[in-house]
Amino acid sequence: MENSVQKELKVSALENGTVIDHIPSNRLFTAIKILKLETVSNPVYFGTNMNSQKYDSKGIIKISDRFFSREEINKIALVAPTATLIEIKNYKVVSKYTVETPDEIQSFVKCFNPKCITNYQAVPTKFKVFTDEFGTLKLRCHYCEKTTTQENMVFQ
Repeated sequence: MENSVQKELKVSALENGTVIDHIPSNRLFTAIKILKLETVSNPVYFGTNMNSQKYDSKGIIKISDRFFSREEINKIALVAPTATLIEIKNYKVVSKYTVETPDEIQSFVKCFNPKCITNYQAVPTKFKVFTDEFGTLKLRCHYCEKTTTQENMVFQ
C-alpha cells in the first residue's frame, strides 16, 4: 500500500455567504470580535497563520448565509486593510474585491480621549481616517482632534 500524505484541509464549499481572505494573522480574532461572529448561529470557519503567496501569513473567515453591510465592511477595512471580500451565491462567486479604507467613519469606534465630548455626552463619534508617512493607519477625532492608531482602536 502506498503512503499518502494529506496536504490540504477540506472545508465545505459555501452555497451562499462571504469569505474574508487576506486578513493579517495578528488581526483575525479582532475581525471576528468586531463582526460579532462568536454570537451567530450560521456556520463560521476560520483559519489563522495560513500560508500566503502575497503575505508572510494570513487569516481567513468563511461564513454561511451572511453578507456584510457597508458599516461592517468599513470595520473590516480598519483592522484588515488588505482583506479581500468574496460574496458567494448558489456556489458561484458573484463579487470579489479588496476592502477600501473609508475617508471617514462614524459611531462604531470609541475616542480614546476620556475628555472627548463623545465619552460623556450622547454625541456619536466621528473620525477622519488617514495613513501616516510610515504607512500606519490612524484615526483623528472630529471633536477633540486626538489621533489614535489601529492597535488602540476600541469598537463600540
